[in-house]
Amino acid sequence: MNSFADLKSNFSQLIASPSISALEENQDMSNQGVIDLLQTWFAEVGFTCTVQPVEDSRNKHNLIATFGSGKGGLLLAGHTDTVPFDEGRWSQDPFTLTEKDNRWYGLGTCDMKGFFALVLEAIKDMPLAQFKRPLHILASADEETTMNGAKAFAQKKSIAPDYAIIGEPTSLKPVYMHKGHLAQGIRVIGKSGHSSDPAKGINAIEIMHQVMAQLLKLKQHLADNYREEAFSVPYPTMNFGHVHGGDAANRICGCCDLHIDIRPLPGLELEVLEQLVINYLAPINEQYLGCVTVAALYPGSEPFADNAENSWSKLVAELSASAPEVVNYATEAPYISKLGCQTLVLGPGSIEQAHQPDEYLETKYLNKTVDLIKQLIYHACIK
Repeated sequence: MNSFADLKSNFSQLIASPSISALEENQDMSNQGVIDLLQTWFAEVGFTCTVQPVEDSRNKHNLIATFGSGKGGLLLAGHTDTVPFDEGRWSQDPFTLTEKDNRWYGLGTCDMKGFFALVLEAIKDMPLAQFKRPLHILASADEETTMNGAKAFAQKKSIAPDYAIIGEPTSLKPVYMHKGHLAQGIRVIGKSGHSSDPAKGINAIEIMHQVMAQLLKLKQHLADNYREEAFSVPYPTMNFGHVHGGDAANRICGCCDLHIDIRPLPGLELEVLEQLVINYLAPINEQYLGCVTVAALYPGSEPFADNAENSWSKLVAELSASAPEVVNYATEAPYISKLGCQTLVLGPGSIEQAHQPDEYLETKYLNKTVDLIKQLIYHACIK
């Protein structure tokens, strides 16, 4: 790599530009600084850049940078935001790129602002004048929370690539399928009263006991009726992650909350899953006249499935020397694939480093990633 110093400088600037996504307003940040950097860099190498505001966000933007025109070609996609960092648990400043032990430390090095610096590095050495099909770079907003950036971009359908790579950290192994994610809050409203006379109240904890029994029936239904053997856990999972109700032993509980997490397989859409939850709880609501409510804790993520045997999967498997895999975490892939492109998730670094204190990218991935991106661009845009 001829410009290792330039690559490190670009990494440093991206890491130094905070772009935290959070549902809580006091932690949430705009991604404007990262968008400005990327727009400047890609424009300098000849790309046409368009910045698109993302609705229902706090001053967030997508960037689409394109070289060439027409349909087909390749989309390299990634998100500009990071999760919040754990105050006091980092060994160094999360917004300063720190090199030690063959690792580059910093918030977003691995997940996943560093990917854009590596894409830019690859493009610098490409013969752009020989492009027969367009190359697109998407830098999206709010992947770590709502995925509204990717959702909004997919709805516009402003590009029609043949192929897409989403640069999440997969240790440079192609991923063609993953589960979705649905997080719901279930609230039971009863009627409080003195524990000495239970008939004068409605105990929300007791009703929640019935709710949980129904949900366990749904859990079994999902396991019995939906299956994909490619996953290490080959059925949809349900987890009871939080329950709270009542305030004193001598009071009838008037309110009880339960938070659940469901991970659907491809083929089980979130809307269908949400309706299943409602249907299983309907008998309780009929008995207690609407005392059970269900609401999203935060926006869900659809499951994703492409084809491990299509031409793009086979090519990327050959170039990366890794067979296509499945994973349990969620990405923007189900939304990017709505553009009509063969879609894979593939990027440098390990998912084990994502969302962790002292996040890092091992430097062994730098040259490997740049070389692989060059090959992908060549096959999709030049050959």
